[in-house]
Amino acid sequence: MKKILKKMVDVKNWKRKTKISAVIVLLCIIAAIVLGVTKPSEEEMISQASETMQELIKKDETSTRKRVTVTYNSLFVINYCSFSSSGANAMSENFVGFAGKVYKADEGMAKTVGQMVNYVYRMLGIGENVMHGAKLTILLTTLTVFFGVLLGVFLALGKISRNPFISKISSGYIFFFRGTPLLIQLFVVYFSVPSIFGFAWRDLFAASDNQAVYKGAFIAALIAFALNSGAYCAEIIRAAIQSIDKGQYEASKALGLSYGKTMRLVIIPQSVKRMIPPVCNEFIMVLKDASLVFAISLMDITTISKNIMTSEGSYLVFIPALVIYLIITGIFTYIFNKIEKKFSVYE
Repeated sequence: MKKILKKMVDVKNWKRKTKISAVIVLLCIIAAIVLGVTKPSEEEMISQASETMQELIKKDETSTRKRVTVTYNSLFVINYCSFSSSGANAMSENFVGFAGKVYKADEGMAKTVGQMVNYVYRMLGIGENVMHGAKLTILLTTLTVFFGVLLGVFLALGKISRNPFISKISSGYIFFFRGTPLLIQLFVVYFSVPSIFGFAWRDLFAASDNQAVYKGAFIAALIAFALNSGAYCAEIIRAAIQSIDKGQYEASKALGLSYGKTMRLVIIPQSVKRMIPPVCNEFIMVLKDASLVFAISLMDITTISKNIMTSEGSYLVFIPALVIYLIITGIFTYIFNKIEKKFSVYE
């Protein structure tokens, strides 16, 4: 009776917390929509430039030599516009648009806010294809864990196989990839393998593709990360399989099931629930390890941050990079916690 009452109280508290969370999320969405609708347009931002800058922009319209570089970044509820002219009388003007108003952002806090908007815009890869910034980081992590789990299933089954040759090969693979640094593995796949076999990763794509170098680097990074993740996932899957009571194997054998059918129909389905927490943890680890792709100039969050710092000399760029990683990690951690509570065997 006490257990039933406790469960009813828990359900009631869960519903109350869910309603509060839903209201907060709804209010945030409404506020974001209002701020997004009321933020100044690109035309309004550009019109804020000084008369001198406006004259230079007009001259650029009829000239092949551009004197003014105009940068406009619209980031959800806030936007940023900067003007920089070249030549002897070089000028720079910056503006931030928020809540229907335009603020000059050449100094002080407004300048810092404008820089942050610009950095975040570039790191998220807004307006760019999927091979940029945060999108690349999330895509690489997702594909890595997906292929890592697939590879891990075969390696785990191989390691616990009764065939000594298959078992030793699988164990050797796992030992090698868990015993060497991921960065070195990335270098071997990206630099050493093409050198040995006489090809370049960019050759996988058409010569006319101006993204061939980056796409090739992405394929190399995915292979290196998936091979590494496969070794870790294999140990996760092996531990989950071996945690199943031996009586399950004996019962399956008594029913006349072969070893393959026992694994496929009885053991692995039960093991899946035990795999969820560690596989989710592996995803988070890969998400953070994805920053290593800066070593092969793949344009993820870290590489873009480093490039911005080099070109603009502002170390502030690493603050939004840190926040972006934290937000992405927080979102996936929240999702995985919900999955674990729903499917995990340890309830």
